Amino acid sequence: MPTVAITDYTFPNLDIERAILEPLGCEIVHGQCKTPEQLIQLVEQADAVITQFAPVNAAVIRAMQRSKAIVRYGIGVDNVDLQAAKEKGIPVCNVPDYCIDEVADHTLAFILATTRQVVPNTLLIRDGKWGLATDLSFMRTLKDQTVGVVGFGRIGREVIARLRAFKPKILVYDPVVPTEAIVEMGAQPATLDTLLAQSDILTLHCPSTPETRKLLRHETIAKMKQGAIVINLARGDLIDTASIIQALENGKISSIAIDVCDPEPIPADSALRSHPNVIAASHIASASPKAVRKLRESAAQHAANAITNKQMVHVVNGVVS
Repeated sequence: MPTVAITDYTFPNLDIERAILEPLGCEIVHGQCKTPEQLIQLVEQADAVITQFAPVNAAVIRAMQRSKAIVRYGIGVDNVDLQAAKEKGIPVCNVPDYCIDEVADHTLAFILATTRQVVPNTLLIRDGKWGLATDLSFMRTLKDQTVGVVGFGRIGREVIARLRAFKPKILVYDPVVPTEAIVEMGAQPATLDTLLAQSDILTLHCPSTPETRKLLRHETIAKMKQGAIVINLARGDLIDTASIIQALENGKISSIAIDVCDPEPIPADSALRSHPNVIAASHIASASPKAVRKLRESAAQHAANAITNKQMVHVVNGVVS
């Protein structure tokens, strides 16, 4: 009987996965693994592995004796050592085509919430007061802003499509995308330095890679406009947390809105939990009933394809099945 190991998950049950895998004769074993030691014990005899946030590092992958695939519940795959999996001949698959609209919508919600100071004005009313909750300079008209978008993938393009209705100037930095594609979307291609220097609002939509980790750090934040807004719904490690907090406290950054952080959960004593100019969510921008179902069905189908020796799709580490 083939075994599918699910290393960790945030769903109330695994009924969707069982409905796809058990008719194929698969047994599902699962846990809420947080350490490599826990993972090795769970996955070493598995025929396929599905993971959400667990650290599937090189040691864990080397311990896999039978796995035909590693599948990530999500778009990003930074919790999986892609090179180690490639060296072992194990394809790593993601689900790149889910939650695009959800994250793009959430990005616009964060941009509008920060430019129109939605949260401070709501809290003022709850506190029994009346009037403008912030300095007038914090109340911005999106049409008058320059929005810098880092990353021109599926989500970045949907964010731009939504932004165009509000008529800001839109700059895009993505070194692997032809400039013509950016111009066709009604945006302007820019170098990273130009985007940092000119953007009133900076929103991140790129993957976590060696080139993008700590993209926003002390040196790059120093290049940004005074009072810029930062939005991050991509990956927490795109931003150096200590640097962004310092910039927030000294006024270099006027507001930040984040769905992701490094580390997660945000520590209880972090200024990101208490600063009045921070909007924070707990990595939930992708959530909707439709998106979560698609995510789970797609991940289970990837595992099913591996078990039944069908061609794998959405392979991100170059291993041909």
